Amino acid sequence: MPNSANTAPPPHLAEQAGPRPPAPWLRDALQRWQPWVIGATAALLILLVGIALHGLLREVRYAEIMHAVHGTPPLQVLLGLAFTAASYLALSGYDASALAYAQAKVARGMLLLTSFVAYALGNTIGLGTLTGGAVRMRLFAAAGVEPAKIAQVVAFNASAFLLGMSVFGALALLWGAPDVARLLHLPAGVLRGAAAALLAGVAALLWLCGRQRVLCIARRWTLRLPPLGLALRQLAISAVELGASALALWVLLPASDLPLPTFLAFYAIAISASLLSHVPGGIGVFEAVMLLASGPYLPTETMLGALLLYRALYYVLPLVLATALLAGFELRAGVGAQVGRAAARLGPRLLAALTLVAGLWLLVSGVTPFTEDSQLLLESLNVPLPLVETAHFLGSVAGLGLLLVARGLLHRLDAAWWAALALSVVAGLLALPKGIAWGEAALLCTLALLLVLSRRQFDRPSSLFAQRLEPGWLLAVGGVLAACVWILFFAYQEVAYSNRLWWQFELDAQAPRSLRALLGVALGALAIGLWQLMRPPAGAVAPPTREEIERAAAIVRASPSAAGCFALVGDKNLMFSPSGKSFIMYGKQGRSWVALFGPIGERREWADLVWRFIEHANAHGGRPAFYQVRPSMLPLFLDCGLQAFKLGEYAHVPLPEFNLKGAKRANLRSGVNRGEREGLVFEVVPAEGVPPLLAELRAVSDAWLRKQSAREKNFSVGRFDEAYLARLPVAVVRREGRIIAFANLLVTGQKEEASIDLMRYVPDAPPGTMDYLFAKTMLHLQAEGYQRFGLGMAPMAGMAERRQAPRWQRIGRLLFEHGERFYNFRGLHSFKDKFEPVWDARYLAAPGGLEPVLVLADVATLIGGGVKGVVSK
Repeated sequence: MPNSANTAPPPHLAEQAGPRPPAPWLRDALQRWQPWVIGATAALLILLVGIALHGLLREVRYAEIMHAVHGTPPLQVLLGLAFTAASYLALSGYDASALAYAQAKVARGMLLLTSFVAYALGNTIGLGTLTGGAVRMRLFAAAGVEPAKIAQVVAFNASAFLLGMSVFGALALLWGAPDVARLLHLPAGVLRGAAAALLAGVAALLWLCGRQRVLCIARRWTLRLPPLGLALRQLAISAVELGASALALWVLLPASDLPLPTFLAFYAIAISASLLSHVPGGIGVFEAVMLLASGPYLPTETMLGALLLYRALYYVLPLVLATALLAGFELRAGVGAQVGRAAARLGPRLLAALTLVAGLWLLVSGVTPFTEDSQLLLESLNVPLPLVETAHFLGSVAGLGLLLVARGLLHRLDAAWWAALALSVVAGLLALPKGIAWGEAALLCTLALLLVLSRRQFDRPSSLFAQRLEPGWLLAVGGVLAACVWILFFAYQEVAYSNRLWWQFELDAQAPRSLRALLGVALGALAIGLWQLMRPPAGAVAPPTREEIERAAAIVRASPSAAGCFALVGDKNLMFSPSGKSFIMYGKQGRSWVALFGPIGERREWADLVWRFIEHANAHGGRPAFYQVRPSMLPLFLDCGLQAFKLGEYAHVPLPEFNLKGAKRANLRSGVNRGEREGLVFEVVPAEGVPPLLAELRAVSDAWLRKQSAREKNFSVGRFDEAYLARLPVAVVRREGRIIAFANLLVTGQKEEASIDLMRYVPDAPPGTMDYLFAKTMLHLQAEGYQRFGLGMAPMAGMAERRQAPRWQRIGRLLFEHGERFYNFRGLHSFKDKFEPVWDARYLAAPGGLEPVLVLADVATLIGGGVKGVVSK
């Protein structure tokens, strides 16, 4: 029975299958303090790295570093570019091997595009498994690869990189152990022994790949190993990729006594340390390890100059190219293909990353001096000093602005797009009088051009002042400012500080100019941070007003989906789009903000409405989730960083082909015939005719609740509410003029979909009454021109049966097969299956980790009307 009180899917059962959640007060405390703890840990790590770098650079001068950068021969830069290209080309081999492992296929062009974009974004932002995984999920799904197989691709890539790095580092360590031993103060034999043990472990894994395909871990988990040939091929790909990326840095170094094997060993250590630190791009961590390792062989300023060039070639340039590549899809008329749309939709993520890079560049440029050549050129052009001072100050403030609007670009806000475009254009124009910064101007102009090409992706009407910055974002901005302070004192360490510096205005007075620019940035950041932390939370959760329900009713009447009728119950909160043409209905329980079904109304407003809901939940420290969403809606939630978890399958009957013929519908046909013999009379009462019948309908409902020992439910199930019932037609069954059964019909003006919510009958109703009601209702809707009839969801149905299926689906399958003592999973599925319906999956979209279990526990409380309703009927 669809969505009736005795058939409501019990989401709390998922909680029994997973780990027991912590106490509510502890859960709330962890949720509230988690961003601050993570941010504080990251800040501490950055501080430690800064202290290490300060010790390494104590005798180094900023001018020497810039001299090393500008003194790098063009041929070496070209070789660095060539090895960078070779590395990214080899990285596509990871995805090729992963797709072969997952037994999936995509076109070669799609493979190269996905790999390049994923690694360009992951290398710059960090957390490559998450950021690159989101890119793969979007593009590979558009190319027709199943989500479960994409998850295998992501896991294979992470494992292959770890395995390849282990072999790469172990071989380099075997060769360069004496040099590494001197730095680590360990015996070379110990290092060689560790490397040999690591290689032996890899060899054992390869042997297992050749002997068996499935590896059991602790008798609880199974791992399908790749074939030996595929594993060996992937090791070769890893060797080429890691070797090319290392050589991209190696060729930027001048000739020295640093042996290549030693360099490769330290490169592997530096990459591993940067990955473990989780610092975006490993910035600072990677440099600290390489500077420490190269100390005995190269001047520090030479290595640091090469590292700066390497960052530009291997990180910034691929990010610019990947963004331009996706922006190119915007030039195609309409981007009609699904793959084209998916690629274009990734543009905001890369533009947000590129905006962050541009903001950091501007801030660092503001606290460092320009070159002597730039100063001579400014003097020869007679650039007015006030213009130089103004350009320097405003350029730094624009850098802070770009850091802040990058978050809005990630969320596709149109206000963020306008702000980023204005800031990049202004800062690009000011880069020339600021210090003839051609590279800075080129990056900013490129950013502005890419923003213009991607305009259509930033379609969310919003105000930047309405956005709330997360604690982690504020801490990150604080860390950037602290780094800028350190860079300023490093760049001007020979300038003695005095109060008079603030008032020196001369072309060669660069330290005072940088001090003033940093002060302006710090004051701006302080003002924004205080405003963000002290302003009251936006929007309070309140029940819908009568006017809001009327607005929702108008939207529902024009919608093809009957699911929107649940908004008329009045037990859910409503969030409308700015135009008022769409809405989301949701409930709040504990820290969970759960939207039911997803957006209703104008399809073009759905993405913005989903983002608004997620941001609203995040602003209150909650966990956003979407319950019982259709497969066609999943891209909306995946783009926002949520994950999909299958809940079961929804049954609907195509009405144009519906009839009572066939073996499966024999019971239904028998119920209709018996009902007619019993003198049952079917009638559909229009909404305006329902109020006079409410007293009689309530008597039927009360009798049904007493018989079932049940109580009214909420949220995803309707309840007997007179105002709600009076808004929709009701199908009734009479016997001798007395109503013995009824069901309210969920219908819209589009006549595409219809369903039933409440379905109740008196205890003395003849057997088969409900079959009679169902059949007559479908025949009536068929005659009215409706296209399909929804029978509701069968929880845990349709879960994958394979051993390699996701753990969530394996647990769901076990519940479906062996959970009859808790809920009639099989019986409900069998009852609906006799109508020969079409089954369609339904999902929960929620954050990963333990969050889905906590969300489902809160959904159970919402449906039950409290904890008491969860443990009882």
